[in-house]
Amino acid sequence: MQSETYNHYWQKGWAVMEGVFSREEADRIAQIALEVSTREMQESEDSYVVDASAGGETAPRKIDTPFLKRTEFQAFVMDRRLTQAVEQMLGAPPLLSGDQVFMKPPHFGSAKPYHQDNFYFQCDPGDHVITAWIALDDVREENGCLRYIDGSHKGPILPHEAVPGEPYNLVPPPELIDLAKESLALVRKGGVVFHHSQALHTSHRNESDQWRRGYATHWVTSEVTSSNGTLDKAYFRREDYPVAV
Repeated sequence: MQSETYNHYWQKGWAVMEGVFSREEADRIAQIALEVSTREMQESEDSYVVDASAGGETAPRKIDTPFLKRTEFQAFVMDRRLTQAVEQMLGAPPLLSGDQVFMKPPHFGSAKPYHQDNFYFQCDPGDHVITAWIALDDVREENGCLRYIDGSHKGPILPHEAVPGEPYNLVPPPELIDLAKESLALVRKGGVVFHHSQALHTSHRNESDQWRRGYATHWVTSEVTSSNGTLDKAYFRREDYPVAV
């Protein structure tokens, strides 16, 4: 019998599953992420890993490839509670392709404009590519929850162009984004938001007093290929790729 979460995912292009991890487990990973991101921020002034305020203050923005940086991250994302949930959505065993941690500090975390992951990934078939976004804090509208355009995963991959001054942010023309179909993905700490590779999604600036850390993991099935080399360095291709525990 198909679950309500599964049906929501395939109808809307995204779905929330609460309580995959405990709040304590999420807190532990959030603390490790803060340590790693703070160190990386101190070693780099690149806007890709640092958020800056109008007053010139800085705060950690994101961690790229956390899976390669701490064994605690590996154990967390390969936990069977997560991999089994991903398999439920895909209908086939999942393989971990990549990951990131988005920090979004209080009153600081910058917005991420609307985009489709598969514009970057160039993977086929798109139905076999999913992001599992693990909430490391309680995620609300005020601290920058994920927002989706319902049903956008059923449409094409849209053209994307770079945001002026932010070459790492590629966005579709605004007239192609139907904000009347926008939904907010509110989720509690330890829960997971799943989204389809072609689902249009965004998050706003963190305007609250609370952190909004999210661990984004990207998964594919064995049937997936990529036209731009996205999978060439996928984690599942590594000789030391761990099994789910």
